Amino acid sequence: MWVAAIQLNSTPDMDHNLARARALITEAAGRGAQLIALPEHFAYLGPEDKNPPSAQPLDGPLVSEFREMARNLGVFLLLGSFPELTTAGARPFNTGVLLSPQGEILAAYRKMHLFDVDLAKGPSYQESRTIQAGTGLTVAPLTGTPFTAGLGICYDLRFPELFRALSAQQADLLLLPAAFTLTTGRDHWEVLVRARAIENLAYVLAPAQWGQHSPGRRSYGRSLIVDPWGLILAQAPDGEGVIYARLDHPRLTRLRRELPCLHHRRLK
Repeated sequence: MWVAAIQLNSTPDMDHNLARARALITEAAGRGAQLIALPEHFAYLGPEDKNPPSAQPLDGPLVSEFREMARNLGVFLLLGSFPELTTAGARPFNTGVLLSPQGEILAAYRKMHLFDVDLAKGPSYQESRTIQAGTGLTVAPLTGTPFTAGLGICYDLRFPELFRALSAQQADLLLLPAAFTLTTGRDHWEVLVRARAIENLAYVLAPAQWGQHSPGRRSYGRSLIVDPWGLILAQAPDGEGVIYARLDHPRLTRLRRELPCLHHRRLK
């Protein structure tokens, strides 16, 4: 299966962000990608905002537009994340949505681990001020392919138990849209993405945000596609664009058979 990870530099200009997303999705589909993934907060990435224009319910115009696009192009499409409105007055979830080639919602994952950090030599973030945490795992078979996707978002990457739980539910393709900070990304992004692939003998598709988004908010980029052995199949340079790779399920099956660490795990 051919897959594509889109790297964006989203800003407070939602119309511009969506136009760039549409153009790069169309480009990736034209080059044969069957699964195309957008990064976290693909539609809007500005200052911390309690009421961003991208905050909508799952049946709102944002998801509806991309459902139609997935159907027209005949591709699986990961909407990396957006603020999902649910109950009136409640903080939104940071939600990623996986769409089928028929334009159906295959899965919606609400980010479980919120980015509340205060780095001595870096930025301070308190995601929980504007977002509420999700509580459940999300796994979805990709109908018509041999792969089963497991979903995470950005800061989830630092919690290996989440990805092991996804693997226990048969996930062999881990989808990780992100907006990793420049400060942490330089040292940790590649190492952690490759580690999650190796630990779970799974492919990892990690589309990322890149560059300056607004004053005080900057992302590392370097979107990745990594194979079950931890080898980097594709890595984005600085800037917006698309990376591609072919996922080989027979190779994954062989590696899991030859190195059956998922069956050797002991908790007691």
